[in-house]
This record gives sequence, C-alpha cells and structure tokens, in this order.
Amino acid sequence: MKAIIYMSNTGTTKEYADLLGKKTGLPVYNMEHSSGVEKGCDIIYLGWVMASSIKGYNDAVKKWNIRAVCGICMGETGSQIKELRDKNSIPETMPLFTMQGGFDIHKLHGKYKLMMKVMSKTIGKMLDKKPDKTPEEEKTYEMMVHGGSYVSAENMKQILEWYEAYFA
Repeated sequence: MKAIIYMSNTGTTKEYADLLGKKTGLPVYNMEHSSGVEKGCDIIYLGWVMASSIKGYNDAVKKWNIRAVCGICMGETGSQIKELRDKNSIPETMPLFTMQGGFDIHKLHGKYKLMMKVMSKTIGKMLDKKPDKTPEEEKTYEMMVHGGSYVSAENMKQILEWYEAYFA
C-alpha cells in the first residue's frame, strides 16, 4: 500500500484520511494535490458521499489501483453499502466501508450549498413534526438543523481491522 488519497468538501473526509494515515503510517494526499503519487500504485480511497455518489471515485479508479474505498456520509457508519456499490459500480470484491462524517451548511459552496439548504429545510421540517423519532432520525435532525461532526476513531474500526489483516 502506497498512499491514502481523499476528496473532501467540508473537512470530515480529510479528518478521516488524516486519522487513517496516523494509524497506518501511510502518506495522505488530497486528490487535487496527488500528482506525486505514481499512476497504478495501490491506494485506499476516501470520498464524501452525495446522493449515493462517492465524489472523486470515478477519477481515482482511472489513476490508481484502489485496494479499498471509504465513503464518508451523513448516515450511520456501515450503512448504504449496497446503494454505494451499485451507484458507483464498485465490484463486490472491493472492500467498501462507510463512516459517518457530519454536516455544516456554512462550509458548503455553490450548487451543493443551495441543494443542501433546500434538503435541510425539507428533512428538518419532516423530522421536526415526527413525534417518535428513532435515535438515527434524531441525529439526522440535529445535524440538518444545527450541523455537527460525528468523526471518530471508533467509526474507523472496520477499515483498520481490514488493513491490519492484510497489510500490517
């Protein structure tokens, strides 16, 4: 394994990439500044998720040999695996992990900020009226209304176990 490459929008994917780099000893590169990472080398790719699309994955798969993919999403860690695999054409043989990141409308830009403003209001109103919210719905409501980060080392447990089993 040569490197960790990531694409982040509001910073939570970068936080996970940096944490993973510290735990594995692998160098970490923002995809925009990864020209020093040789084409075809083995990497772990981390990308933020929007509408079941792992941002940057399609470009990364053309440049490097991706050994594992991590989608950083608003949902619970370990969720959305089938949807992400299907939407991004990730082979069943490719390890795919999801980790809950966070949401901060103030860190978004352009079309993403506009889209998420509308989505936040819609989901926020819907969940606000729901009297019996599940713990996951309560977390989503708080994230949409107030923002928040759920980045934690605990959320990286599965990727670290995979890495240690094959590369440590």
